[in-house]
This record gives sequence, C-alpha cells and structure tokens, in this order.
Amino acid sequence: MKIRIRFRKYGVMKFIGHLDIMRYFQKAMRRAEIDICYSEGFSPHQIMSFAAPLGVGITSDGEYLDIEVHETRSSKESLRALNETMVEGVECTEYVKLADNAKTAMSIVAAADYDLYFKEGYEPPVTLEAFRQGLLDFFVTPKEVLITKQTKKSEKVMDLKKLVYEFRVEERRREDGVCVPSFYLMVSTGSTDNVKPEMVVEALFGAMGLSYEPNAIQIHRRDVYAAAADGSYVSLGSMGIQID
Repeated sequence: MKIRIRFRKYGVMKFIGHLDIMRYFQKAMRRAEIDICYSEGFSPHQIMSFAAPLGVGITSDGEYLDIEVHETRSSKESLRALNETMVEGVECTEYVKLADNAKTAMSIVAAADYDLYFKEGYEPPVTLEAFRQGLLDFFVTPKEVLITKQTKKSEKVMDLKKLVYEFRVEERRREDGVCVPSFYLMVSTGSTDNVKPEMVVEALFGAMGLSYEPNAIQIHRRDVYAAAADGSYVSLGSMGIQID
C-alpha cells in the first residue's frame, strides 16, 4: 500500500539539511510503529522517497514523502502517532493512501510556489510600489528574461519567462507588526528545469540597481505541484484519499 505524508518544517528545524531529515523520518517511522516496507537484499532500508529536497534555511508548509506499508491505521491515528514522535519544527499534516499504480512524488514534481519576504531587523531598500514597477519593467513587459545560471561544470542561459509561472509583489505583515514587501513565485521544479526562487528575486534586484542580501530574505515554500493533463498544476497533497 502506498502512502503520501505531508509535513511542515519551521523554526530552528529549517537549518537541518535534507539527509538529516531523511534519517529523522526513518527513526520517526519506527517510533510511531508505522508498518513500513523494507527493501530486499543484504542492506534492507525503508521504502521512502521525498518529493523535492528543501534547501537549508528555508521553511515550508508543503513537504512530501512517499512510503510503502504492509498495513496501516486510519489517517487520523497515523498522524497522531507520527506527531507524538516529532520535535518542535516538524509537523505532519496529511497522511493519505495513493492508488496502487501512483508514481512517486519525486518523479512527478513539476512546480513549487514560494513566499520571499524581509526578515525582522531588515528594511526593504525601496517601497512596495517601487518593487511593483520594477517587476513590471523586469519581468512582465519583456517577451523574454534571460539570466545566466552557474552550474557545477558550466554556465547555462535560461529564459525566466518560460520557467517562472507566477511572479507577484505583495504586502506582508510580519510578526513584529511591520508591513513589508514580499514576493510570490511559482517556478519550475524538478530534475531538469529547476529554478531557485532566490535566483529570480536576486535578478529583479539587479535589474533595479539594488544590492541583494541573502540573509535579509526569508524563503518559505507553500506547496509542491505536479503537472495536470490540461496544463495546470495540482498539489501533490490532492492525489490521495483519507483512510478511515
């Protein structure tokens, strides 16, 4: 039986890397007594895969892992068992059954959306309206937006108009009560055309003649999506059914 689990990552746990999160969930499965399947061979391991690794320092409300189980309790009971083992900074929010022929989340990821906003203690260099005008000039009006992406072996020129599906400047009220500009992006995500949202915002800053300070910006992933047949995008969390 295939199961998809959605979880949040926040607080200090945003500094924990992907490999450690994998090991964390392997231990959580045992502690929660999830009847997970193991691979065969000399070194059996839990059958588990994650949709899209999250960078260090990024928070998220939409992370996914797929597992295979021999049998399972209800979605409500399984979530309770898992969350009883969680530390502060990780919370499981969905536990659903997938179709037997469902592809893994990792293999169908096509897009993800993000909020990027100024952290407490950092002030925006220009106003909300100035950022909106800058977005209009940099991204909305031009027919193509070419940037150079540095890869491990070479450089790659990409057209952001084809890889950034939504890009908006919004206003966000921080926990300290201050309203600051924030950036919403839905970008191509996957094994081929993968776009980091901070790279897009940095390009906007550069086009506006502004200095981009990575430490000033908090990145938050909202959700991860697969491509639908009609060209739209559907949340990975909408592909399963609750277990009664």
